Amino acid sequence: MGNHHVLNSAGADISQNDTWLALHTHELPDGIALSHITLLELLHKQEKREIVLPLTDLLDTEGQLAGGLLQEVRELVSQHASRMGVWVTSDSDTEALVGLSEFLLQQDLIVIHVPAFTDGRGFSYAQTLRHIGYQGEIRMAGKFGRDQIAYLLRAGVDSFVLSEHDMQSISDITQAFNALASSYDGRDAAALPMFSGA
Repeated sequence: MGNHHVLNSAGADISQNDTWLALHTHELPDGIALSHITLLELLHKQEKREIVLPLTDLLDTEGQLAGGLLQEVRELVSQHASRMGVWVTSDSDTEALVGLSEFLLQQDLIVIHVPAFTDGRGFSYAQTLRHIGYQGEIRMAGKFGRDQIAYLLRAGVDSFVLSEHDMQSISDITQAFNALASSYDGRDAAALPMFSGA
């Protein structure tokens, strides 16, 4: 999966304690999780693991959770997992998330993968997930900019997967997490809503 690090909302590297494994598929992007596991490996493990599944592989052509064999595979994976999560790409339809709210609310982790630096839909995804009441961990992965981290935190993101290359400048990373922590009108800017109605 390459050399990546997971940082929490304070910018601390929590990679050593992160035990999430991405279920390996042909479409698995680099950086969804620090490591991955095949379905066959998972089924042979004695201990249950924390598994992240690709959301698109669980859906039918109408964008709903698939039944039949796919549902049986999902249930089989859940029997071998201690915790479950899904990853989505930001080029998916935001409305699809709302339609799957019941399923998403049951997940312990949702990883939003941004395939291109210019794609800002990760913000909308995080906000939509929080709007439907998702209380679990939202993790950002892929090609987002360090200058976007503070805004993603305000949108509801809890953690970030950064490549070794992105981690080379620790001072810049620290500044990215503290960029909006300055006060505004006596209040913490990070606590303010992303878009004010005033």
